[in-house]
Amino acid sequence: MTTVITTAHAITTAPPAALFDRWADMATWPEWSTDMDWARLDGPFAVGTTGVLKPTRGPKTKFVIEQLEPGRVYVDVSRLPGARLTFDHRVADLPGGGCSVDVTVSLSGPLSRLWMLVLARDLRASTQADLDRLVATVGTGV
Repeated sequence: MTTVITTAHAITTAPPAALFDRWADMATWPEWSTDMDWARLDGPFAVGTTGVLKPTRGPKTKFVIEQLEPGRVYVDVSRLPGARLTFDHRVADLPGGGCSVDVTVSLSGPLSRLWMLVLARDLRASTQADLDRLVATVGTGV
């Protein structure tokens, strides 16, 4: 069973490629994600590539890119003991230019209820704010 922790939505005049360029450049994540100390990818921005990130208030966490359709979809999954934490990013072109961006953060696995108690409050507080800062970084938010 998968439980959605939080969602975020934004609209930007920037093209989808601008968002994907920022997601691929993980060294810049702390510029728009204030709850992130650092993030690194252990290879190209591609399906199957692993990485490590360090949340400000948490331990280093390994993740893998599970789905990537440039300009459309980027999904990364952190494997926690007994659970999977999924960040699903969806981008859609808008008529007349720009795009809409939707982020869904979810948990699955036998210990997902425990991880909800640990992670949900901070993720709910930061996900929309982080997306808003990302949009401001790549172009004009609407």
